[in-house]
Amino acid sequence: MSEPNSMRADTSDMAAVHQVFRSSFAAAPAFVESAAGDENRRDLIAGYYANVLAFLEAHHDGEEALVFPLLIERAPGRRGVVDGAIEQHHEVVMLLAEARTATEAWQVKGDVEGPELVRALGALDTALTAHLDHEEATVVPLASEYVTAEEWGMLPGHAMATFTGDKIWLIMGLIRENFTPEQRAMMLERMPPPARQMWETMGEASFDDMIAEVRQTR
Repeated sequence: MSEPNSMRADTSDMAAVHQVFRSSFAAAPAFVESAAGDENRRDLIAGYYANVLAFLEAHHDGEEALVFPLLIERAPGRRGVVDGAIEQHHEVVMLLAEARTATEAWQVKGDVEGPELVRALGALDTALTAHLDHEEATVVPLASEYVTAEEWGMLPGHAMATFTGDKIWLIMGLIRENFTPEQRAMMLERMPPPARQMWETMGEASFDDMIAEVRQTR
């Protein structure tokens, strides 16, 4: 059975989160090429993708832990939709691991590993785009009907708690770029005080500096 309509989640933020992955992986060929022969830039771009990959992992973990079980329980007649998303997650996880290995190899070995990194990120992009399209068309609308606002609101905290990257402010900035002004304000309001202080005292400035450098391709 569904939850009361007054408690239904506003799932519009999911498209903004997904756009982080869409734009980041689409830019991979240009970003990798821009670091050719430049060790410092290679470190920068490798760090960028290491954090985006870590966020993708945390994002999927949150869906599997907090959203999919609720949909299976409350909308058993739509089990096939959820099972399809879970199956796609499994494919993405394998490609994510390959992309992570390729990123690390490129950072250590240099330009010789560039083509493999572009291939690995491209393969991930292809599979992930199909998954995100499927999720936005089927799973997200289902969540808006069967998941409460409180339950949906647990996703950001779960992602922050399970994120294994070293630049959470990078991920926060990438998400906020795709938010409306109202969503940005709500994001700040819902942040735990330490996280909000981090963002306001150093995170936002660090993000602005890093992303400007990352996007300055030759």
